[in-house]
Amino acid sequence: MKKRQLLLSAVALLAYGAVSACTNFIVTRGASTDGSVMVSYAADSHALYGALYHTAAGRYAPGTMMPVYEWDTGRYLRDIPQAAQTWSTVGNMNEHSLIIGETTYGGRAELADSTGGIDYGSLIYITLQRATTAREAIALIAELANTYGYASSGESFSIADPNEAWIMELIGKGYKDDGKGGNARRGIVWVARRIPDGYVSGHANQARITTFPLDDPENCLYAPDVISFAREMGYYEGPDRKFSFADAYCPADFATVRGCDARVWAFFRTVADGMDAYEDYAMGYNLKNRLPLWVKPRQKVSPKTVFDCMRDHYEGTPMDMTRDLGAGGHNCPYRWRPMDFEVDGVTYLNERATATQQTGFWFVGQARADRPADTGILWFGVDDAATSCLTPIFCSAQEVPECFSEKNGSMLSYSPTSAFWLFNRTTNFAYMRYDMISADIRKVTDKWENDHLALMESLPARIGMMSDEARRSYLTEVSVSTAQELFDRWQRLNSYLLIKYMDGNVKSEHGDVLSYLDGDGSSAHFVDNGNGRDIPDKIQFPGYNEKWKRAVAADNGEVLRVVK
Repeated sequence: MKKRQLLLSAVALLAYGAVSACTNFIVTRGASTDGSVMVSYAADSHALYGALYHTAAGRYAPGTMMPVYEWDTGRYLRDIPQAAQTWSTVGNMNEHSLIIGETTYGGRAELADSTGGIDYGSLIYITLQRATTAREAIALIAELANTYGYASSGESFSIADPNEAWIMELIGKGYKDDGKGGNARRGIVWVARRIPDGYVSGHANQARITTFPLDDPENCLYAPDVISFAREMGYYEGPDRKFSFADAYCPADFATVRGCDARVWAFFRTVADGMDAYEDYAMGYNLKNRLPLWVKPRQKVSPKTVFDCMRDHYEGTPMDMTRDLGAGGHNCPYRWRPMDFEVDGVTYLNERATATQQTGFWFVGQARADRPADTGILWFGVDDAATSCLTPIFCSAQEVPECFSEKNGSMLSYSPTSAFWLFNRTTNFAYMRYDMISADIRKVTDKWENDHLALMESLPARIGMMSDEARRSYLTEVSVSTAQELFDRWQRLNSYLLIKYMDGNVKSEHGDVLSYLDGDGSSAHFVDNGNGRDIPDKIQFPGYNEKWKRAVAADNGEVLRVVK
């Protein structure tokens, strides 16, 4: 009965699953192999077009105004005064190697403010244009939300610079008429904690900060009314020192832990020891066994490890999405929405892993204190992280590659030169025979990412004594040309996969996908019958996996059984 009740509570996950769908992992300087601070982010939405945003630096005269549009919907919110000076940004990183990612946790519904003038997305991109460090960003986010009113629900931010990494969690105060047609509660309550150097952290659509130190401004910052407001609203009655932000403003339940915190647990168990002790929490069965806010990895974490952790489907755990019957006959780790289903009055869930089909874009930002701030790297990709690839975009790049441009296609208009559409076309084909096709894609991804990670290590020697202007021009050109090279390579991969796996068959080949892409891509790569007519030979018919065959036999064996 207990597990049945837990499964029924998964229905709550659907209420915010459409918007609460992003994942952040954070690695501090002392925890990384190259001394970089890293933040990963997957912007997951069924309506988001995967593109790379860019704003140029600027200087503005007093009185200049800038419009604010809600990031998720494009809805105009208001105008706010423009800053006197703004910084160049590309994606979720600016020229000072400041990185901001987010995940929406929703929280208490009554704290939403429909009159708010700035949403969570605008907070990110406006802050990137105005701040240079993580601490500046935290202060500016609070100032903007308190000044103009907060238009979104509860939010967690990853905020990092070359030296520090923070988690900031915030939520609005709801609406209370001030008697003048305004909101007497305008603004947010919030808390931010610095992740200790040498540790890793993460968040995924569930508030993660519980108790926090009240007298350590070097490592913990918070709104002056974060506790008193909770008392006013009846969310908390105990002493200040025991106050938990997450428990007050976003109480955990089965749905938010299984569908959200479980993704952080999957990251932690990959890089740190002892995480199996929290398996019952990750599965939503023991909410008292709370996952820690940060953990110390067993060894320093490489950028490639972070890349690959964003590709997780709970492999090797009881929630492994490749193993149950829902994975079909080819171990596909995806479950199409809705996120639950009912059988004989009992509701069951579909797992929500880190890698998901509806990703618009994703990245791993790297900020390094041992290099010029404008050489920070935003490793950027579009579509499902498990079957797509990251390419290096320097944080000071002054141009967006055409294949990643916001103006190149949309969710409602296909473009043959858009990386988002190319990667989606390849990935959706891979879902057909996932066990085999995804393995070919992964070979290409691993080679590309490993090769370019190695190239980035030689960057200091390449930029040498360049002037700031020459360096920025060079980094822009490298960012654009490398992204286009990836696009061209994926075009060839797309053709290769169609030839090899068309109609569910598998053509035999000389070599593998890498030899095809690195060769001339001719028909000679595939095995033919030797008659000089390009007719394939030794075509393979792999069939389905054992679990699928047994399920079909159990379901319809009386009809399908061969009679001797």
